Amino acid sequence: MTLVTGSTPSGSAEQDVFDDLLKALACPLDFPGFFQRLSAIAALIVPHDEAELVVLSDGGSECQHAPGRNGPPQGAACVVAEMLVDTLEPRLLDLVPGPERGLRSGLAVPIEIDGRVAGALALFSRQPEAYSARELGYAERVAKYLAVGLAHRRLSDQAAVERQHAAEIEASVELLRTISQVLDIRGVFPRLSAIAARMLPHDALVLVFAEQGSHFVQHAVHPADFPDPPRLKTGVTIPEDFIIPDTSIGPLPPYEPAEAFDRVLAAGYRSLLSVRVPVLEQHITLAFWSKQPGAFDQHDVPMARRVAEQVALAISHEQLANAARQAAEARARAEQLESRIQTLAQQLESTTRIRVVGESAEWREVLKRAAQVAATDTTVLLAGESGTGKEVLARFVHRASARSRGPFVALNCAALPEQLLESELFGYERGAFTGAQQAKPGQIELAAGGVLFLDEVSEMSPSAQAKFLRLLQEREFKRLGGLRVLKANIRVIAATNRDLRKAVERGDFREDLYYRLRVFDIAIPPLRARRDDILPLSEALLDEIGQSFGRPPAGLTRAARDALLGYDWPGNVRELRNALERAAILCEGGLIRAEHLALQQAARHAPDAAATDLGRLEHKTIEQVLRECRWNKSRAARRLGLSRTQLYIRMRRYGIEETPEG
Repeated sequence: MTLVTGSTPSGSAEQDVFDDLLKALACPLDFPGFFQRLSAIAALIVPHDEAELVVLSDGGSECQHAPGRNGPPQGAACVVAEMLVDTLEPRLLDLVPGPERGLRSGLAVPIEIDGRVAGALALFSRQPEAYSARELGYAERVAKYLAVGLAHRRLSDQAAVERQHAAEIEASVELLRTISQVLDIRGVFPRLSAIAARMLPHDALVLVFAEQGSHFVQHAVHPADFPDPPRLKTGVTIPEDFIIPDTSIGPLPPYEPAEAFDRVLAAGYRSLLSVRVPVLEQHITLAFWSKQPGAFDQHDVPMARRVAEQVALAISHEQLANAARQAAEARARAEQLESRIQTLAQQLESTTRIRVVGESAEWREVLKRAAQVAATDTTVLLAGESGTGKEVLARFVHRASARSRGPFVALNCAALPEQLLESELFGYERGAFTGAQQAKPGQIELAAGGVLFLDEVSEMSPSAQAKFLRLLQEREFKRLGGLRVLKANIRVIAATNRDLRKAVERGDFREDLYYRLRVFDIAIPPLRARRDDILPLSEALLDEIGQSFGRPPAGLTRAARDALLGYDWPGNVRELRNALERAAILCEGGLIRAEHLALQQAARHAPDAAATDLGRLEHKTIEQVLRECRWNKSRAARRLGLSRTQLYIRMRRYGIEETPEG
């Protein structure tokens, strides 16, 4: 634009021009447009061909031009800047920039706000010596009007910043209020995105955090004009290079699956800002997606991080609340289980006079596992040394199960000769073998609707093992000598004092039956491994023993208690009962003393030489025959004149186990 020079206005005309300046200041024009209009009005007071305005700020200087016919002046900003540095006084310019543009004279005046230089105004003319002190005075008056406009602009900018700050505070408070009212961040994530958009505009918000070893992806969209965004599935595996370690600003990075990334691009997303913040022992990444290229810069990072930290706070609160709830639920389940154990123990004692006694952590864990499996119909395998209470625990499971009204049938596989075990277990038909004058149901039929407890199951013959495996698999069986298939409505609880795994390795026990029996196994620790139970068991056993005595024992001396606690109890609870019963007889109604128990003497007592020699001879003979029979137990038992059960008893007594070279 070429500004037309003219003569200096008269007094009334001059006032009209300054009135026009006030009106220009009041117009809501953008700053460049405002200066163009101001230059045109000022030309009526101080004629000029080109004008320049420099505004100083904390971030530097801003230059505006009112151009002449040949475009904006070159180098004028340098002249004004030098003037501002050299002096604060208005002055006529000796050197005018742009002689190639025809400029011959000029003036410059500072613009002051609150006593401080805020900028400068420069006017240029193609006429030599076009300006004097009079025009300089007019220019100063124009500069004062400009100062009013600049002050107004600064106040407006400051007000806008304060409004933005207030809006951010309000949005931040609303964000905290929103995420504090729920325990699942996923439920409020779209609302969270909408609130955060008031502080940091975006088109989509993505939250990524590890959850139980995988990645959880939550997607929210703002604004609502994009109703069907491409969603990343929950649990999708995202490459580590997509989860930015700290901060990322720029285009969307490609990720797998490629189809999902293509959909994101097709939806119009072009840039992102992502920040990564810690959550307890994990990290989350919050990514702001935009459809505008280069939508974010470094100045947006603090706001993004503030939003991410608030989300992280909500997630940590959610995780802590979940952990507290799970702990409370676990405590409630443990209390319910403990109450159920006590109730079942009382019911078992009242109906069968069998007491479940023990205070040790090991024994309480055994009862806990028993109570847990009791509610099911699962096969249970109880493993423990002789005398540890396997049958007591089996009765406890039976009492706690839905079959508690059904029978509890116990069968000791080691107490029966091999040839009688199958007939006792499965029953037989008339004429099945010599002496079978009439049909007889087996223990399986007698246990219908209830529990069949098989003690010392490791002593079951190979033939019986095969038939019993079919029973567990098919839930059906036949009597010996019978053709009719019978259904087995039973729950099986098996027990053993041997290592069945080793028996399987030696070929003495079927591997498939072993796995069928140990669907749920419970290891019962020996009494020496739960010494906290010795004294409570002793009190309970003495109370039971005393009921059959005319003069029940008065109790235990301190020395007797120490003796009980110091003994290893190889026979476990069964041995403890026998020792207490013997002591109760000897004390004749008084206190049981340590000598009545005779535990130390029994532990140190050595057999006579003859018994020792006999044992060594028997040990050597049995081991030799087993080697000759290549560890075939049935054949070795026949050669030794023993039953298979008797052979196993002696093998355990002498610690005879099959050797690899055998």
